[in-house]
Amino acid sequence: METIDIKAEARSQVGKGSARAARRAGLVPAVIYGNKENAVSVTLDANQWRQLMHKPGIFSQLININVNNETHFVLPRDIQQHPVSEEAMHVDFLRVTKNATVAVGIAVEFLNEDKCTGLKLGGVLNIVRSQVELNCPAISIPEKLTVDLEGLNVGHTIHISSIELPEGCTPTITDRDFTVATIAAPRGGLDDADETENTEEVSEETEERDRKSVV
Repeated sequence: METIDIKAEARSQVGKGSARAARRAGLVPAVIYGNKENAVSVTLDANQWRQLMHKPGIFSQLININVNNETHFVLPRDIQQHPVSEEAMHVDFLRVTKNATVAVGIAVEFLNEDKCTGLKLGGVLNIVRSQVELNCPAISIPEKLTVDLEGLNVGHTIHISSIELPEGCTPTITDRDFTVATIAAPRGGLDDADETENTEEVSEETEERDRKSVV
């Protein structure tokens, strides 16, 4: 994932009054903390941050924030939003080093739903985890994880062990092979005719694939 560069202004005053004044001026109050350094209060351009905030995977997005010619290498950690307008009211950034390992939630993308045997039968993709928390090198945080649904049938369970993780990335949960998604049967179960038809289709596809693989 590419690093994004943005500029911010140092904020000399903190507190609710100064935060409200900043928002009235078209700015978003924020704080940069972590890495055993003093916290730095800043303001961001509201329009620029609005575009970034709605970017997929924003909490795994590395950002270089330039404050008075000093660059801070950060990850967004918390975004407070207005309950009605959903505009950003305050942002927390965690300062990291480029050789650090950080725990981040990575989105999971499911591919080839149209080629999933179970879904063709009327099954349902039951997503248990839309994102997975991984320990990742700060300089190589993946944008997403992908799961290929092609050929999976009703009753199939997708565990974290079946997903290829980027080099250097490991799940933060280590005591079990947790479930990411399942192909669940539709309510009322599968129709017998559909099951028979699907079995025949799968057998034909398998036979055809086997014939092609024989030289």
